[in-house]
Amino acid sequence: MTPEQHHVGGAHFAFTDRWGGVSAVPYEELNLGGAVGDDPAAVLANRALAANSLGLDPDHVVWMNQVHGRDVAVVPGPWGADSEVPAVDAVVTSRRGLALAVLTADCTPVLLADPVAGIAGAAHAGRPGLVAGVVPAVLEAMVSLGAEPGRIVARTGPAICGRCYEVPAEMREAVVEAVPAARAETSWGTPAVDVVAGVHAQLAEAGVVDVRRSPVCTLESRDHYSYRRDRVTGRLAGYVWLD
Repeated sequence: MTPEQHHVGGAHFAFTDRWGGVSAVPYEELNLGGAVGDDPAAVLANRALAANSLGLDPDHVVWMNQVHGRDVAVVPGPWGADSEVPAVDAVVTSRRGLALAVLTADCTPVLLADPVAGIAGAAHAGRPGLVAGVVPAVLEAMVSLGAEPGRIVARTGPAICGRCYEVPAEMREAVVEAVPAARAETSWGTPAVDVVAGVHAQLAEAGVVDVRRSPVCTLESRDHYSYRRDRVTGRLAGYVWLD
């Protein structure tokens, strides 16, 4: 397990790959998604392994029930043992030490933090979420708690790139109508969508300037899960937390 990690002013960002866990084929090895058909015991073991590797308490990691929308939950602490995990695609917290997690396997994981205000956020931005505006929604929630866009640090993790994300021409036009920067063409010359570019354009428009993207395309990398490549597969995770 060799998570990609960044540290900025007390803010921590991490993205997993697929190795170092206990899941069997076709989820091998470090599947962190609980709704993809994997053995639930293996998923729990993997979540503990990933958290421990990052110095986190597995019980202090907040997960989402992701539905490709734009709803945001403000989270004061870990979900209780009997709590229903809400159907949202972004979470925000002002609690230091609480890790927010987002699951992906081609979609763009968006991690955000204002270390000065002590506000962190995480969003799941697939094509539908990009169009729906999940990124502006999570930023709005963070600002409502005291974050300032100019102080926010943003990191996007491994995701399918615009050269690989082929879509029908009419679908591309529908996305581009909402987010022009997402227009792309595959490496073989057909219509495509670049969700990562769209996310970064939305961040820039909101005034977020400290932004970096992972160089990894999940479809091209066998070290990462890709739903488009494999269909039945595991999920990667991105984590953000503040000291």
